[in-house]
Amino acid sequence: MSRGEVTVGGIVLCGGKSSRMGMAKATLPFGPELMLQRVVRLLQKVVRPIVVVAAATQELPELPSDILTTRDEREGRGPLQGLHAGLLALQDRVEAVFATSCDVPLLQPAFVSRMIDELGDNDAAVPVQDGFHHPLAAVYRVSALPLIEEMLAADQLRPRMLYDRVATRLVSVNELRIVDAELATLKNLNHPSDYIEALRLAGFELLEEVSEHFSQLDLSENHKDHGSGA
Repeated sequence: MSRGEVTVGGIVLCGGKSSRMGMAKATLPFGPELMLQRVVRLLQKVVRPIVVVAAATQELPELPSDILTTRDEREGRGPLQGLHAGLLALQDRVEAVFATSCDVPLLQPAFVSRMIDELGDNDAAVPVQDGFHHPLAAVYRVSALPLIEEMLAADQLRPRMLYDRVATRLVSVNELRIVDAELATLKNLNHPSDYIEALRLAGFELLEEVSEHFSQLDLSENHKDHGSGA
């Protein structure tokens, strides 16, 4: 999709292990959808095409026919590796991408639009909050792909190292509150409590079968804690 003179696509990373959640985040129910389906739908309001980057053997829920999928063959190497896989899939289709993860069901399309506008002539635009960079709420030019490949080959996996080497627009979150007052786009869900709170904010209920699963996780964790203290 063209924004001004720049064609912009989207990357959704969903290959994480979801160990703290205890359930695969991509397929967690969120209202009438699953979480990955929701994030893709919201992102499509602003950018196309979109590619979903999954782990090598990960099962994905049904997605619209125009959504691309690719596999991250090297797991456990962080967002830069997933970003590389997504950029490879879109390099002949767009000039830049907005990158996000599958666990931000409260993503605001206006936030995405604002970040794309902030790119300007830079190679990347990334939100910064109290000194922390948000690499999965950021915009990247496809032209950064060769440098990302070079960094990965050298096991330089921290996205901040990329920002130090390309022209990067650092966007204070205070500037983004104009379009996303609660910075909901930055609230990724890592724990069951995060998920339950996001459901509440969106006006949805926690399904009984998911609640039961979380309860079993709590019992399991309590058993482990008790055993380790003996």
